[in-house]
Amino acid sequence: MKKIYGLITILSAVTLLISCTVKPPESEVIPGKEQYRPQYHFSPQKNWTNDPNGLVYYDGEYHLFYQYNPYGDTWGHMSWGHAVTKDLLHWEQLPVAIEEYPDPATGDSTMIFSGTVVVDKNNSSGLCSGKECMVAIYTSHVHKDGEGKRQHQSLAYSDDKGRTWKRYDKNPILDIQLKDFRDPKVFWYEPQQKWVMVLVIPDQFKTQFYESNNLTQWNKMSEFGPMGDTLKIWECPDIYELPIEGTDQKKWVLSLSNSHPQGPKFVGMQYFIGQFDGTKFTPDDPNQKPLYVDYGKDFYAGITFNNMPKEDNRTILLGWANNWTYGNKIPTSPWRSAMSLPRELTLKSTTEGIRLNQRPIHSLTSLRGKELKANEIAGKQLELEIEIDAAGAEEAGVKVLKSGEEETIIGYDAVKEELFLDRTNSGNVTFHADFASVERVKLKPINGKISLHIFIDHSIIEVFGNDGEQVISDQVFPTKDDEKVESYSKDGAPKITMKAWKLGK
Repeated sequence: MKKIYGLITILSAVTLLISCTVKPPESEVIPGKEQYRPQYHFSPQKNWTNDPNGLVYYDGEYHLFYQYNPYGDTWGHMSWGHAVTKDLLHWEQLPVAIEEYPDPATGDSTMIFSGTVVVDKNNSSGLCSGKECMVAIYTSHVHKDGEGKRQHQSLAYSDDKGRTWKRYDKNPILDIQLKDFRDPKVFWYEPQQKWVMVLVIPDQFKTQFYESNNLTQWNKMSEFGPMGDTLKIWECPDIYELPIEGTDQKKWVLSLSNSHPQGPKFVGMQYFIGQFDGTKFTPDDPNQKPLYVDYGKDFYAGITFNNMPKEDNRTILLGWANNWTYGNKIPTSPWRSAMSLPRELTLKSTTEGIRLNQRPIHSLTSLRGKELKANEIAGKQLELEIEIDAAGAEEAGVKVLKSGEEETIIGYDAVKEELFLDRTNSGNVTFHADFASVERVKLKPINGKISLHIFIDHSIIEVFGNDGEQVISDQVFPTKDDEKVESYSKDGAPKITMKAWKLGK
């Protein structure tokens, strides 16, 4: 949850009554107004959104709660928006779930910052009217006249599949008397039959771990940090166990949102690999250099889904596709910000050690139209599979969304062994001085070749290198309509093969 303390006028509580399909067919995008609206990434019908919250599967639906401003298209009045899907591809936006609320007695107001939803299957909380219910645990951000006073953790619960919520009458459930103490991720730890919460003290670069038998009373177990990247405050922690591909082993990953690989001017995500014994997280390498989840500028606050079906052993990550440096200024209307594609996570052994691997969920193939011929490849709503023989040139790749001199370049520098995305000439880059940029990440060829899996969705590009070894996610805002895709090379004639599909609904 982003720490912003601007002047905010507290409005009376209003219920936002919207029930709509978030992604209209491509033909319904309004030219000149919604030309940047992504079609297979989630975006709210209108207004501002940031961090995904409360990702959970329950009774046939995947739930996405998210930081949301019901009153405008910039950050403020943080509440929980809500959307559901049966396939992680087609989202239905529902009314606001949990809204900012005032305290008339003190003049304070409480915003609903980031947090978690769990399914309390055995009514351990005693709050469910039946055997089970959904429980949300979130940071209650108490402020007055725009100035933050305290953050603590609170609870709300729902007996109707998340459609309505009731705040717990004994909130807060965890308060250590700090101004900054936030972003609880709660999960069920099966080996010890208990609930575990991880959250952060942002400016101390620490995570804290708590345990509970009932979701309402919490005992501290341990702390982790400072470690890794401490150039920017820590936010939005998550912890999950992943398989190591090609083995029968698993390890735990602790992920956090903080600074970007290019430094603290931008935000990004880092992760640590180690073991969790139900009490504390121990990194495999206590001197580990920072490992980053995504090398693009537009992936932040990613968390994983709780309560995945037993027959589905995937770990699915979803992030916010924007950046705090320029997020309030991106040229979209009447909404601002969207979510990333859902990504399936594993671990993979590499020459550098065990590393996080990310792949777009396989069911995205269901959105493919017919495969495009080489002379047909163009558009703002595409999937590309590209293979580059890295020995054939110093640099090679593709130019996408190309209209005359306007283009976004996705390339591979064979000399430096770097994958890069260059959006300096991608269209509208003048709305903020820090938007135009080139993102780079080390990527070694496999058997002399580089593979790229690229998703283009109007204003969002996600590039998965070498089957998810590295990822770059960036926004772009093209101003012209040719939208061509062209391969290119420098100082050589490499072999480049490309498959392409238009993606529908």
